[in-house]
This record gives sequence, structure tokens and C-alpha cells, in this order.
Amino acid sequence: MSETSFIDLETKFGAANYLPLPVVIARGEGAWLWDTAGNKYLDMMSAYSAVSHGHGHPRLLKALADQASELAIVSRAFHAKPLGPFLKKLTHMTGLPRALPMNTGVEAVETAIKAARRWGYRVKGIPKDQAEIIVAEGNFHGRTTTVIGFSADEEYKEDFGPFAAGFKLVPFGDIEAVKAAMGPNTAAVLMEPIQGEAGIVMPPKGFLKDLRALCTEQNCLMILDEIQTGLGRTGKLFAHQYEDIKPDGLILGKALGGGLLPVSAFCSTDEVMDMFDPGSHGSTFGGNPLAAAVAHEALVVIEEENLTERSATLGAKMKQKLRAMNSPLVQDVRGAGLWVGVEIDPNFAPARLVCERLMARGVLSKETHETVVRFAPPLMISEDDLDWGVEQFRVVIRELENELLPKSGEAKAG
Repeated sequence: MSETSFIDLETKFGAANYLPLPVVIARGEGAWLWDTAGNKYLDMMSAYSAVSHGHGHPRLLKALADQASELAIVSRAFHAKPLGPFLKKLTHMTGLPRALPMNTGVEAVETAIKAARRWGYRVKGIPKDQAEIIVAEGNFHGRTTTVIGFSADEEYKEDFGPFAAGFKLVPFGDIEAVKAAMGPNTAAVLMEPIQGEAGIVMPPKGFLKDLRALCTEQNCLMILDEIQTGLGRTGKLFAHQYEDIKPDGLILGKALGGGLLPVSAFCSTDEVMDMFDPGSHGSTFGGNPLAAAVAHEALVVIEEENLTERSATLGAKMKQKLRAMNSPLVQDVRGAGLWVGVEIDPNFAPARLVCERLMARGVLSKETHETVVRFAPPLMISEDDLDWGVEQFRVVIRELENELLPKSGEAKAG
């Protein structure tokens, strides 16, 4: 079948809830992908950080195959051998004593919301059904009806209501706005330490530290969504470590599944986790033996292959090279570790056009909010491959300068 045939099949038999680039991926290895025609591409997206270990990591494939040949799923109706070791490893790495495994990231977000509300009623003494959770404008925590209900992006919400009450939106990074929104019914503050879908948006320095102090002072939970930022992506094991704090709750996903399975978890304190009792929450697939075995190995690989340190080192070099381009088309370069957003001036070109030009040169990325090109390659990427990918971006930007700014572009050509 031709590439067009595969796309036509998706269009005919699927829903138009995505607008992918016109490429059909057939195979992946390490930091590279191949389409159905055999064309090779550098993966600068990593499935939104889900493929931090690289495509088809041999140790993860072995863990998957070994466990699948023994036992894949029995549900949490019974105990299973791989779950305990996985939970022990995860809690050791997060510094939080308990973890509740789920599947997708948004399921872990929903778990955190339930935990925060029940803690608010049973521990803080909030009146029944009056609990409030403070969230940030520009947030992206998933697409369930509960979660999109507190999104500031109308595109995610249109004609999907009514939505659940109990959420207060404040500007991201504004500690005074958080203070003003807090009240006696505030059970938790739920935020990303760095906003991903908003365009790799960094909070002001000191914001997380101030937020930690405020939540402690006001007796409410600080819950951080590190589904994308966690597990080495930003050059620290967790992004909140840049400000040397510890949240009351931590939401993980994406890279936790090693690029092979959907695995997520809500990690928290004994006090919060004790809010759950049999039947209060669950998932048929959450914490299944196959997922637990792969996730455990994924955590071990992050440590033993120094993926967090690689992210810090290579990410700093990537940002330096991107900023050195000094192009009028680029308004900003921001991020941490191997997680960088490049803001394209919409007066010259949409970010999608840049991504399409990159695809033609063998680099795959994806725009967000029409203005930002995201770069988030697998953490195991080689420096040479990363440099090559950044060079392709430089060439694309120079080509667009020559087309859109002919006078200044002529001097910069090449």
C-alpha cells in the first residue's frame, strides 16, 4: 500500500480529532524513524516525551517480552509479582512514600483530583462538595470532561459541557493570583512546573518555591503534573528539583512506559494515599504485570544510562545553538534540558509551515498553538544526531528568511 492509502484509510474510518503531518511511520529505532517508503527521519518529538528512552530500547523490549511470556494481566483482583518492585523503585526515585498506578496521564490526573478532594473533606474539614482546586491558565492536563472543564483553551471545551465545578483558574507563575484565589475550601493547587502544550512556558524563578511555602501555610496540597517534564526530560529527574522543593503529590506518565506501553502513576504521601479504600478507585489495566515490569526497567535505565544528565548537557548545547541563529523569524527560545520551544513570529510564518519544511529535510516535530515548534528528542540521542537536527532547523529558517525577507535573507543565505 502507498503512504496515501494508509492516510486515506485513517481519514475514512477514523475521527478527525488530530491533524498529523502527512507522513506514515512504519518503524523506529533509537532516535530515528522510517516511513512506509523507507525515508528516514530524526524524531524530535519523542511522542510528547513518551519515547525518552528511544524507540525499541533493547532492555525494555526484553523486559516486555520476558514478562509477556509469563503473565501480562490478571487485574488488581489479585496480587502480581512485578507490581511491588515497581512501586518500591518509583517511590524511591520520587521521594514520596506511596504510588497508585494507572494507564494514561489523564487517568493519573483524575486520580490526583479525587485524592485531593477526599483529603480536603476528611482531613482539612472542607464542607461536603465544596472543595476547590486552583489551576493555571494555559494548563494542559488531558482531555477528559473533568479536565477540559478547567482548561482556558475554548477549543478543548466547545460543546462538551456541562463541566464539573470546583476549579479556579489563575495566571501561570503569578503567586499573588494564587494567594488571592485561596480560601478555606482550597484543597489543592494543581499545576505543571513547566507548561508543555502552552508552548514550553517557564514560570518565573522562585515561583515553585513560593508556591510550596504558600500551600504549606494555607494547609492545602501542592500537586505537580510532571507527565511531560518528569523522568529526566528537563535535565533534572523532576522539574521541581530546580527549586529544591517536594510536592505533596506528583503525577507521572509518558516516559514511565518506556515508549512501549501507557503507564502512569499518582505518587503522594501516606496521609493522602490513606484516603483510598477498596472500591474507591481502580482500573482493570492499571498496574498490570506487563506494565509494571516495563516501567520498572524504564526507571532503572534512566538511572544506569544517565539519561537525565544527558538531557541537561545536550539540552544546554541545543538551546545555545538555537539562540545563536539570531533570526527575525524567531521570537524566543525557551525550555529546560532536551525540551525546548522555539517561538516563531506569526507575522512571517506559522509554526506548522516550519514543521512541514523540517519534515521535508528529515526531521519530525510538531507545532503547538500555531506559533511554537517543539524540540524534545529521545534523551539517548547522540550529540552528532542532535546537531544535525538543529542544523536542519537553521537551514529551514534561512530558507524562509530568503523567501519572506528577500533583502536581509540574501546576506544570510547559506
